[in-house]
Amino acid sequence: MGAAVRVLTVDDQELVRTALRAMLRRTEVEVVGEAADGERAVEAAFALRPDVILMDVRMPGMTGVEATRRILDGWPHPGPRPRVLMLTTFDLDEYVHAALRAGASGFLLKNTTPQALLEAIGVVAAGEAMLAPTVTRRLIRAFSDLPPPLLPGAACPAPVPGAGTGADGPLGALTAREREVARLVAQGLSNARIGAALGLAQPAVKSTVNRILTRLGLENRVQIAVLVLTAEPEDTADAEGTAGAEGTAGA
Repeated sequence: MGAAVRVLTVDDQELVRTALRAMLRRTEVEVVGEAADGERAVEAAFALRPDVILMDVRMPGMTGVEATRRILDGWPHPGPRPRVLMLTTFDLDEYVHAALRAGASGFLLKNTTPQALLEAIGVVAAGEAMLAPTVTRRLIRAFSDLPPPLLPGAACPAPVPGAGTGADGPLGALTAREREVARLVAQGLSNARIGAALGLAQPAVKSTVNRILTRLGLENRVQIAVLVLTAEPEDTADAEGTAGAEGTAGA
């Protein structure tokens, strides 16, 4: 990951916070602080300015979802906001959906391995998002019944010259190349793997992803995945098994 990534851990259970601290102690990650509830998480985030926040979903008082929203919407400092990884068991999907709307960059199971945790922190610290294809599938079942725009801020602008087929759908504003990249993002592929699949350099992939976000009015790659899987569920169904076999993927 290069320079040390500064991490704030948030969980109401001291045992979980201790375990996270122990897991990260011998890595290049620096745990700069801990918080036991949402209110303290907001205060600690503003004071410590971490790069990544590991945020529990359900806590007494202010939930991790609300804390995430307050941190990202009310960030008082210049420069980038912290990236938030939600810690969850995925037993209550509505919290996951709310976290996505609040701007979370990804989701981790609390029983994740140390290596997967470290990789996830590195991925979101680099400005990307964690996509577990099986989790994305669960998200899409809830979003599939929503009318356009499918996500907050997800406008469906008019088709642009060069847009691919199906220009009347939510992906109609994208060019053919942008659609290809969006579909691979929805499969949970990293920029490196997308570049290898399409014969593109990583900077070109990153630039394309940024254009997709701008055109569709989205905030992160998780939202790209949800939008693609809503618009074209059949096109990504077969790919889910392949990506999912590799475990949680960094996109």
